[in-house]
Amino acid sequence: MNTKRSLSSFSGLLMLFVLTFFLCSAFRVDCNSLVKGSVNPANSATRAWLLSKSDTLNSPVIQGSFMLTNVKPGTYLLMVEGKPPYKDGFKQDVLVVDGQPTDVGVIEMNK
Repeated sequence: MNTKRSLSSFSGLLMLFVLTFFLCSAFRVDCNSLVKGSVNPANSATRAWLLSKSDTLNSPVIQGSFMLTNVKPGTYLLMVEGKPPYKDGFKQDVLVVDGQPTDVGVIEMNK
């Protein structure tokens, strides 16, 4: 009798796990793209930001380079925070495609 009850409990837990797995898979969003670039001069910026209507990501600028990971596909505005006396730098319409790296190139920072 105990064995029958244990099997019933196990079957119920297994069904719950399978249902949860399928529900989570149905609403999963892949975010395996990256955006990278650099600034000139190398010491002119502190942080890079990707902005869209539904998402905001940021990354530090280290030795003149930045890399934002786990970016959802879409079109973004890139803003690079200038380190005084430099002004913020911008690049519009950065297109991110799922699973592909996006290189925005060199952002020239102005005083």
